[in-house]
Amino acid sequence: MAVYTDVPDDELAAFLRDYDLGEVVSCKGIAEGVENSNFLLRTEAGTFILTLYEKRVEPRDLPFFIALMEHLAGAGIACPTPVKARDGQALRRLCGRPAAIVGFLEGLWPRRIQPFHCAGVGNALARLHLAGAGFAMTRMNSLSLEGWKHLENVTGDRADQVQAGLAAEIRNELDRLAHEWPRDLPTGVIHADLFPDNVFFRGEKVSGLIDFYFACTDLLAYDLAICLNAWCFESDGSFNVTKAKLLIAAYRAVRPLQEEELQALPVLARGSALRFLLTRLYDWLNHPPGALVQRKDPLEYWRKLRFHRSVANVAAYGIES
Repeated sequence: MAVYTDVPDDELAAFLRDYDLGEVVSCKGIAEGVENSNFLLRTEAGTFILTLYEKRVEPRDLPFFIALMEHLAGAGIACPTPVKARDGQALRRLCGRPAAIVGFLEGLWPRRIQPFHCAGVGNALARLHLAGAGFAMTRMNSLSLEGWKHLENVTGDRADQVQAGLAAEIRNELDRLAHEWPRDLPTGVIHADLFPDNVFFRGEKVSGLIDFYFACTDLLAYDLAICLNAWCFESDGSFNVTKAKLLIAAYRAVRPLQEEELQALPVLARGSALRFLLTRLYDWLNHPPGALVQRKDPLEYWRKLRFHRSVANVAAYGIES
């Protein structure tokens, strides 16, 4: 989440006249994240999140995201529920951008990851995958192999401004993944961005999953690999195999993994690391001046990529053969 676009009071008031939410009590920008402009909106009817979709989100994808959240909420997944205006539409326009209001979820995202957090997210991810099996719409993952190649092209040798030799390392890894990427694993709806700041907890239990704007149709095990990268590394860069073991075990207790999925985890984890290295690199090199947004270090994911390159087999992730 972030704020790229300011919303004047008069435009917000005009926007809300199409809803049955009452008068605005407050509207405050949320600085975390990098993709869209988000606001904590309080009205006479309650607390909500107002999102303005910025340039990276394709308007043609928005019906997929909105319908997916409605489907998952109906299937019992704690996720934001889109709020429809009086005309029955959840998608509208505000300040020249597509916009939507969704429900507010109670809970806090964990700033310091404990083992129980990893077990909780593994369970929640598997339940999301099962719930998504009944969702009729599909969306290609725009940030898979072809998308990575595009990002490599547009960052080019500017990557070496961040670290010498980084551009060549990225090109070499792209070539390797193009040959090694699995093609025949189970697919379905994936979240594709289930980082700690997108998972809310109350105590030791998951209370909500948010930010579905990278969701797509892809390999289910790839979503698990994203979580390994997001949840199982310590602040010093070391990989915590205990956390990985708990995360994977909690996932498998809900949705058993095929042997082929387990064996593919190292290459899927490399792909996940490269994906976030590239998007963070692009954002680092193209940071909008004055944007209320926190840049994220791309080299964090370069270090994670190097770890996964060193993995000999899935035992490194706490999986017993």
